[in-house]
Amino acid sequence: MKDYEESIAFLGQWGCFQFVIFFVLCASIMPNGFGAFTLVFLTDVPPHHCTVPEANLTEEWQKEQSRCSRYRLDVVLDLWAKGFEPCVDGWTYSKDIYHSTLVTEFDLVCHDEWKQPLTASVFYAGVTVGSLFSGELSDKFGRKPILFATMAVQTIFTFIQVFANSWILFTVLLFFNGLGQMSNFVAALVLGAEILTGHARVMYSSVATNSAFALGYMLLPLFAYFLRDWRGLTLGLSLPGLLYVPMWWLIPESPRWLLFQGKVKEAEAIIRKAARWNKIPKEKDKAKKNYSVIDLFKTSTIRITTLNLFLIW
Repeated sequence: MKDYEESIAFLGQWGCFQFVIFFVLCASIMPNGFGAFTLVFLTDVPPHHCTVPEANLTEEWQKEQSRCSRYRLDVVLDLWAKGFEPCVDGWTYSKDIYHSTLVTEFDLVCHDEWKQPLTASVFYAGVTVGSLFSGELSDKFGRKPILFATMAVQTIFTFIQVFANSWILFTVLLFFNGLGQMSNFVAALVLGAEILTGHARVMYSSVATNSAFALGYMLLPLFAYFLRDWRGLTLGLSLPGLLYVPMWWLIPESPRWLLFQGKVKEAEAIIRKAARWNKIPKEKDKAKKNYSVIDLFKTSTIRITTLNLFLIW
């Protein structure tokens, strides 16, 4: 709408309403920062070697620590007949950095090493699918419902991942988690750009949204430092989503979208709410004031205009 900004110019560019929208929407973007790069820690590969069961082995055998194979124990007595076999007893992983990762939990090494990059590919496939459809859905159902739906998808599926007992289940849940990932960012970006005006919109769309994403990205290593178990880290990254529930009552729908849908009364209610938050006098209060002929002479500007009109007539 071409005249939308002129119509709401009386609200100003910065007020209580704009500040709340600005910072609350930025806060909603932060989970995208740590959600997009969580797999860096979840799928990290710690040092590991084949597990060798307790046995009366020589020192040479004890020192032999290969990642994907080991000496066959059935020929241990014949040093000249050494053969190799896969890690049939599993792997021993270093816990110097991580207590556990997806790799150590589901043994994503050696013949299953291909599952590590596939995990990230599935996640970003979900991100792509979500990005393709979230725009059309927000045009149909509104910016606000899609924003909170994508935040809910991120939070719920991240939480459910904590209880995944197989790599396949975790990856399936990860795909659905990805559906809300970038879609949340785009929905918040569009909603803020449509509500804010002037310099506030420029600053929000350029600096603020990217800074909020970067802040979330910076918080991820802090979470990972204190939560060295992959389930604990996943849980820790899902719980902040509960903090966004009260935002439903703070973030309004886009007045532009409402007007485009013909919902004029709903858009007007939001503008009136913004006016109250910004402490702008109501038009009704101004209309109640009674004027008299004396008001034509109260100020110098009006007095000169009145006398000029008298003279002209």
